[in-house]
Amino acid sequence: SEMAYVIVQHLHPLHDSMLTELLSRVAKIPINEITDDIHLAPNNIYVIPENKMLTSFDGVLKLSPRQKDTKNQAIDVFFNSLAEVHLDLAYGILLSGNGSDGTLGLKAIKKHGGITFAQDIDAANNEMPQNAINAGVVDYVLSPGQIVEKLIELVKVRDLVTKEDDPNDEDVFQEILKILRHHSGVDFTYYKQTTIRRRIARRMALNKILNLRDYLKVLQGNKLAPEDLFNDLLIPVTEFFRDTKIFQIMREKVFPLLTSRVTEGNSIRIWIAGCSTGEEAYTLAIALHEYLGENLEGKEIQIFAS
Repeated sequence: SEMAYVIVQHLHPLHDSMLTELLSRVAKIPINEITDDIHLAPNNIYVIPENKMLTSFDGVLKLSPRQKDTKNQAIDVFFNSLAEVHLDLAYGILLSGNGSDGTLGLKAIKKHGGITFAQDIDAANNEMPQNAINAGVVDYVLSPGQIVEKLIELVKVRDLVTKEDDPNDEDVFQEILKILRHHSGVDFTYYKQTTIRRRIARRMALNKILNLRDYLKVLQGNKLAPEDLFNDLLIPVTEFFRDTKIFQIMREKVFPLLTSRVTEGNSIRIWIAGCSTGEEAYTLAIALHEYLGENLEGKEIQIFAS
């Protein structure tokens, strides 16, 4: 499938993991127990060791110690990091288990344009997958065997759609861009074409469509289909203090410069462009308020957000 598979399981901190050994008896591709800073490679399986937390950063897996006396949210932690880095190339699969871990992580993957799965009612412990299904963050509810088939099908669709060397497909692709422009008023001609094609592939996969021309017919005949594609292209990823390093630099370097240049009686003006639902605007207001402290009094501050 040319995919990398990462398996994160819940274990008691003192329980040794046997999963690598168990999987190696049946798997037809290499099994790797994760070590620090291991690079992901296609057609490999990676297994989390016991008593660890796992994150993904730009194709590298990073381990950290599990904090004592904290709720085990190893799956949410990993899914969230996967979503933020790999966006629509991430596929989240929630299998048998107790509790609610994984639901927030699947929500993050879905929000960033990825595709989500949960094991169906045959799961030995149904609580974890069912919690995600009830939260409305699962695209496909399937048996483990069906999940494998669907993954391979999705990859084939994505590969077909993202190829830019078929002149027939190029005509269809341009027609799709015209429909988007007519529907939304936004011209995606100069948008990153590979990104658009991957988003189209995602919509096709969710609608069980295997042919680009068939998807064009859906866009032409269903008024809601262009809206769904448009929303997928403009993923509203936002949260308070997102990317903490940026706001730290703002406090250390930008705010001192800004406040020193604004003379008495003039207002401090800040504009946040493309801020989705506005969390960045409010975050900047909070950060500036904290920076100024007692010096806030008497200053006029205007924050614009679009």
